Amino acid sequence: MLDAGELRKGAAIELDGQIYQVVEYQHVKMQQRQPVVKLKLRDARSGNITERNFQSGDKITPAFLEHRPAQYLYNDGDLYYFMDNESYEQIMLTSAQIGRGADYLKEGLVLEILTCKGDTVAVELPNSVELQVRETEPGFKGDRATAGTKSATLETGVTIQVPLFINTGDIIRVNTRTGEYQEKAG
Repeated sequence: MLDAGELRKGAAIELDGQIYQVVEYQHVKMQQRQPVVKLKLRDARSGNITERNFQSGDKITPAFLEHRPAQYLYNDGDLYYFMDNESYEQIMLTSAQIGRGADYLKEGLVLEILTCKGDTVAVELPNSVELQVRETEPGFKGDRATAGTKSATLETGVTIQVPLFINTGDIIRVNTRTGEYQEKAG
């Protein structure tokens, strides 16, 4: 059993027979009261987000996650298909189960699938991915002296802010946790 105050973002817990993953965690201290832990939880099966509050001393059952390497294959509308690299089994997830990570999925990307008691809980992307810039405005020679940014649409369809020297066709490294440009990759 875990104390509610020990929970952190990404932890998996079991509540009311369901498996949830902590999406957001906030520890609120109130004057002359016991601290409250506010959690946003994602249901492992449906992907629905719920909010729950716990007292700091409440006991919660942890769910033990198994990390398995997998490869992203393709998406068909709202469904995303992955292949388990050990068993070669295909795993299907909805965009609600993947969350913001869907913005950085590129065919062939190797990542980790998190499972608990046979249920796929989440997809864990690498810290950064390399993506090609599909469309961006050209940078002007005079603009390069400043540290300005411009928007760029990447091959997955997501739009991020990049430095002015990045051009259409460039390969860049993007942080999957923050969604920010990291560096030019070759």
